[in-house]
Amino acid sequence: MSADRCDLLCLDLPRAEALRASALDPLDARRAAVRAAALGDATRLTIAVALRDGAELCVCDLAWVTERSENLVGHHLRALRDAGLARSRREHRVVFYSLTAAGRELVCSVLEPTEVSA
Repeated sequence: MSADRCDLLCLDLPRAEALRASALDPLDARRAAVRAAALGDATRLTIAVALRDGAELCVCDLAWVTERSENLVGHHLRALRDAGLARSRREHRVVFYSLTAAGRELVCSVLEPTEVSA
C-alpha cells in the first residue's frame, strides 16, 4: 500500500461534505494558482523582493539589482503584472514598477520569517 493513501475507507461524510460545500471556487483557485506560479521563478521572486524593499523601481534599477538584462527583467515584470502582483506607471520615457497589495502579501508569505523585512 502507498504511504499517501488510506488502507481503509474512513470517510467522515458530514465533515467532508461541509468542506466540499465551502471549497474554494474553481475560478478563484485558478487565479490564486497563477499568482503563486508567478513567484515560482527565482528571478521573478528576486525582482518582487527588490520591489518590496525599494517600493517603486524602474526596469534599469531592477536590471542592476538583479544582475539580469533589461529585456529579461521586462519579461518577468510583465508576468508579475499579468498575475496581478505588480503595477506599472509611465513617467515620460521611464516605466516604474511597484508591487500591488496582493503582490506584497504573497512575497511575504513565501519567504521564511528571517527573510521578511520589518
